[in-house]
Amino acid sequence: MTAALLRRGILFALLWWILSEGRAGSWGLGAIAVAVALWASVRLLLPASGRISVAGLFAFMGYFIWNSVRGGAQVALIALRGRQALQPDMLEMQLSLRSGAARILMVNALGLMPGSLGVRLEGDRLRLHVLDARMPIAVAVRALEARIEVIFREQP
Repeated sequence: MTAALLRRGILFALLWWILSEGRAGSWGLGAIAVAVALWASVRLLLPASGRISVAGLFAFMGYFIWNSVRGGAQVALIALRGRQALQPDMLEMQLSLRSGAARILMVNALGLMPGSLGVRLEGDRLRLHVLDARMPIAVAVRALEARIEVIFREQP
């Protein structure tokens, strides 16, 4: 836990240094901002005991970029067909991801991939808004979940 707090503190201090363009006079406010950011990060996301797989992260990035482009094309085609082509719906799914960080990545990745948006995450239940309920959203969510499991080295 101490190492995680130290890493986060250094990251937030580096971010402040970049945002303040390295001005030494900004550290009075910067120290407060770093402390508040560190406190908020611990309250929102406890340090995880697991490690992140760099290879899994790179594989996820390729998968995410490809599916973002593909999803964007799908949404564009739906938009060209008009409102009658849409069948928006709210879906609820149970996630198998155990880590809080993995679940948060899942919701954020879904929000950036066109056609779906994570609306609410409560425990292992995810509520999604989808543009077209006829699309295989559950299959896409499971595939994304499997990619994220690899990043966090979770076992199914």
